[in-house]
Amino acid sequence: MFAKPNAGRTTAAAEGEVVVLLIGTRINHFWAVHHWLPVLTAMPRMLRELKKDPSRGLLNYVLLTASPRTYYVVQYWESREKLYAYAAAPDMFHHKAWARLNRKEREGKIRQHVGLWHETYVVPEGAYESIYADMPAFGLAAAHGVLPVERRGRSGKERFAHRSAS
Repeated sequence: MFAKPNAGRTTAAAEGEVVVLLIGTRINHFWAVHHWLPVLTAMPRMLRELKKDPSRGLLNYVLLTASPRTYYVVQYWESREKLYAYAAAPDMFHHKAWARLNRKEREGKIRQHVGLWHETYVVPEGAYESIYADMPAFGLAAAHGVLPVERRGRSGKERFAHRSAS
């Protein structure tokens, strides 16, 4: 199913700080499928788990492919506290998957076969801006909602200068 584009120029309705997590995996040895496939399939399972419980704080995500070896997800979170809480929750799949991965790494079973990475950004208000032209809600706008661009300013400089009423 395709999302209907919003006509004209829009911007994200984000207020306050924005939490963005980039997380991904790189297949280092294609032949070592039994090492990288469980890592590669863990993320979709975590995303399904988070979609079922919006109170955990994941607002939106975008799955991306950088190359045939490298896959990643851009995630938008309500807060860093909710992101950390999910990562540490013993009843959630992330905790189990991370424990399994660490055990295999200590045993030397996955070393060099699959790479993992993540970067977390907490972006203060006034340090982000967005514009979308004839696009469905995407990225930050899908996470926080869409506004006509004029509500935040016609230029990037004006949108950066926007401050929420709170």
